[in-house]
Amino acid sequence: MTQGHQIEHYAKKSFLVLYLQADNVKNRRPIVISPERFHKIRRLLEQRQVDLTLVMDNVNKPHNLAAIIRSCDSVGIHRMHAVSQRSSIRTRQRTAAGASKWVKVELEESIVPIGKKLKETGMQILVATCRPDAVDFRSIDYTLPTAIVVGEELKGPSEEALQTADRCIYIPMAGMVESLNVSVAAAVVLFEAQRQRTLAGMYGSRQFPDGEFERLLFEYAYPRLSEIYRSKGSPYPVLDGQGTFEHGANAMGCIEDDDDTEHAED
Repeated sequence: MTQGHQIEHYAKKSFLVLYLQADNVKNRRPIVISPERFHKIRRLLEQRQVDLTLVMDNVNKPHNLAAIIRSCDSVGIHRMHAVSQRSSIRTRQRTAAGASKWVKVELEESIVPIGKKLKETGMQILVATCRPDAVDFRSIDYTLPTAIVVGEELKGPSEEALQTADRCIYIPMAGMVESLNVSVAAAVVLFEAQRQRTLAGMYGSRQFPDGEFERLLFEYAYPRLSEIYRSKGSPYPVLDGQGTFEHGANAMGCIEDDDDTEHAED
């Protein structure tokens, strides 16, 4: 075993020990996540708004990317999109997406297929921009399935983005500045959507189908362990109300197979 393989091997072992202490493995006791964390994750998924999303059209500054993703998480967006035709921007977007643990970020080179897909799912597409036909962002009904598009810091949304729009929206300004920072503008619109949806009771009922909800719950509660199950093609164990599960024959076989694979590669 080389030094590099040893480091990887022991890193994986250290991770498994976190979940599977030796006496628990031997006696097949429940694998435990703290109840507080489990219930917080469960509550997060129960409030996710699967029919609300945001598209970053060529947004490229790292602090703006990170801030927009945080705002999306805060209002319960499960999946958002980042679009760029330039490789330099895609690299920044990919970095921001990789740092996002709770929001799924899909990367694309063009907004056209995204716009088509969103419209096929029944979403209204709103592009944030100042133009004569734009309407006050507060006049929109955000309880409808909605995709919000924000554009590049200096140039705003692309022509392709504007062509996908069902409506253009703007944020009224009473000062000397003509526009807000893109991450601030995104947050303003997103929290108006949250306000309307809260009043409509949309955060009080789960939007995920049962199977998808249970899958995501396990993956968020046990991210590294879920990778092992997926790599082996094994189904996830069933979690109880406290987020624990008995590591029976299926769980142990999955983990032991992973360990055997490591030895075979040494």
